Amino acid sequence: MIERAVIDGRPVGADARFMLTARYGHFTAMQVRNRRVRGLDLHLARLDEANRELFGAPVDRDAVLGAVRAVLGGDARDGSVRVYVVETDRPHVLATLAPPAEAEQGPYRLRSVVFQRYLPHVKKAAGFAQAHLGRLVGREGYDEALLTSAHGIVSEGSITNLGCFDGERLVWPDAPMLRGITMRLLERVDVPQERRPLKVADLAGLGLVFVCNSRGVVPVGQVDDVALRPDPALAACVLGWYDAVPWDALD
Repeated sequence: MIERAVIDGRPVGADARFMLTARYGHFTAMQVRNRRVRGLDLHLARLDEANRELFGAPVDRDAVLGAVRAVLGGDARDGSVRVYVVETDRPHVLATLAPPAEAEQGPYRLRSVVFQRYLPHVKKAAGFAQAHLGRLVGREGYDEALLTSAHGIVSEGSITNLGCFDGERLVWPDAPMLRGITMRLLERVDVPQERRPLKVADLAGLGLVFVCNSRGVVPVGQVDDVALRPDPALAACVLGWYDAVPWDALD
């Protein structure tokens, strides 16, 4: 543990020193509305899977739910909540609360970037690379970075999953990725689904390309110099499926 630290010359206490030390871990992000969250079982399962891989033990479900309730307190009913499990001398459960966030209307513009995350299936606590890529493409006027392999195979966005709907089936990239909670919720929809290798040039042949994360679902209108034409009817289908997902009580 760090014994002493300053921020802009000001000494900080033990909690701040702890946060500077606790860099190894994983997390999940959720939108809370009226003290309810979509896919609570999936959030808990993701934390448990990552905890077993990183720390060799199941996550403490009661500690996770207790942290969420504690960070909401008795007054907050809506918000953007993150639950982290990080290690210093031992694993600790942290939670943060920020204002609620909604998905933008879109359509998004994506810029492809050759990059593959280490342990992509784990939502790691440190996200420097994704934040940096997001800033880089943002300076070029794009909304999100689309990660690809050196051979051009699409995997995911820097902070999103990419999906497609051709009117008959949901199509997901067949590549290493983090299967986000919104993606997992859409995988539960009773519609044919498949995973297959996708390149940027393939996306123009699909009726709807979208990105999704804890904020929701956003249609994509352009990837690099490839213009897409999101079908409004198909977009309404996918958005309707997501809107129909039930909310689970946290209390």
